[in-house]
Amino acid sequence: MRSPIDPFTPAVELAAAIRRKEVSPVEVVDSCLDRMDELDPRLNAFCHRADDDVRKAASAAADAVARASSVDDLPPFHGVPLPIKDLLDVAGWPTTHGSAGATRAPAATSEAVVRRFVDAGFVLLGKTTTSEFGALPFTESETLGISRNPWDPDRTPGGSSSGAGVAVAAGMAPLAHAEDGGGSIRIPASCTGLVGLKPTRGLVANTTVTVEGLATSGVLTRTVADTAATLDVLACHDPAAWWSPPTPHRSFTAALQAPAPTGLRIGALTDSPIDGIRVHPACTAAVDVALRTLESVGHHIVDTRLPLPPTNELVAAFTTIWNIGGAGIPLADPDRVEPHNRALRDAARSVDSWAYAEAVKRTQQLSRRIVEGFLTGFDLLVTPTMACLPPLVGAWRTGVHDDPLRALQNSYPMGVFTSVFNVTGQPAISVPLHHDEATGLPVGVQIVAAPWREDLLLQVSRTLELAHPWTDRRPPVS
Repeated sequence: MRSPIDPFTPAVELAAAIRRKEVSPVEVVDSCLDRMDELDPRLNAFCHRADDDVRKAASAAADAVARASSVDDLPPFHGVPLPIKDLLDVAGWPTTHGSAGATRAPAATSEAVVRRFVDAGFVLLGKTTTSEFGALPFTESETLGISRNPWDPDRTPGGSSSGAGVAVAAGMAPLAHAEDGGGSIRIPASCTGLVGLKPTRGLVANTTVTVEGLATSGVLTRTVADTAATLDVLACHDPAAWWSPPTPHRSFTAALQAPAPTGLRIGALTDSPIDGIRVHPACTAAVDVALRTLESVGHHIVDTRLPLPPTNELVAAFTTIWNIGGAGIPLADPDRVEPHNRALRDAARSVDSWAYAEAVKRTQQLSRRIVEGFLTGFDLLVTPTMACLPPLVGAWRTGVHDDPLRALQNSYPMGVFTSVFNVTGQPAISVPLHHDEATGLPVGVQIVAAPWREDLLLQVSRTLELAHPWTDRRPPVS
């Protein structure tokens, strides 16, 4: 009798087992669907299930394994399940964008990122929950319900890739698609104890550029190796895209296999980039662990400060762009859009095109100032991923009835360290290096590199993963 599939098996290992015919794609998918049946009613990771489609795709993948004359003929993730965040179109499935006002009509075509996943052999597992339009770092809505953290269901799993983080952390999927416009890959990675990399602006091209390039697709995984291998799938040149560099000459998986670099200049930022936000001691303790570890393997800790502009300038420039996050999304009933997004829409409409263009230019100027200072000051920057532990469900609601925009302001402690690097476009990764002793909750550390240096981020993250293994940690609800 075949032994049960470990639901926490990394995607790269699952792909290898499928190629060796040790396990069938059908068995892997059935294991995921069984976990979803068991855990999702409590955690709410999935907003769209199409089990018949999923099983049909898994069966076709199994047939392809049987027919293949050589495993080299199969794509790299053949038969591995992966859910898609419900902000991207998948042909034949609805895209709600987390909104009661969105149409439920099936999408006619799949987004470019989704097609890339399919070409790599992934079996699409369904769609995961997100906040409406991905505007807030949690999912708590009348439309999709409350997504809960498997480490403590009374707390948020972060977001806006909420369901993606829950699905991977609880073992419902080996990895999951995610998107990041202000921290929406890295925040759930920190909240749920996962690895989450936001690539350099433009490295992962989608059908269109979203919110002036602040947002990009990626994945949430349990291991650095899975993150590297999936980035190899996503980071390929798209000649039809507005922004798309050449495909990297060396794979990110190969970078992990190369000797780890030494002698890097490592900077640190533990004070909030926005005045008045207190950083939780567990978040600064996580940075200390990272710095001590990196210093012990030959890197140099430097005290150079990141040249951040005045808070009001950065926030004003960022929010002017962020207000348009719901633009272009087809709505069947605009009146059913949630109050904070209606307020963002009203704020966007109050800005004329001249003022908007000036804000975009100012954002680019501020970004250049930060990146130029980064390049002269250090090779890598270590920060807390969040300034807080995963907040309790509902904590964001303070004052929202009087001012719907308080929902975004109340979320600042979650995104204060991440959103800066959506503005600069630099690659940044969150790794689950620490746990808070009092609560047992995971605490992420963010590492930031110069543009196009994902290889360096992955190599250093792998060093931390080897020094402080996290892959065997399991949340209580799993």
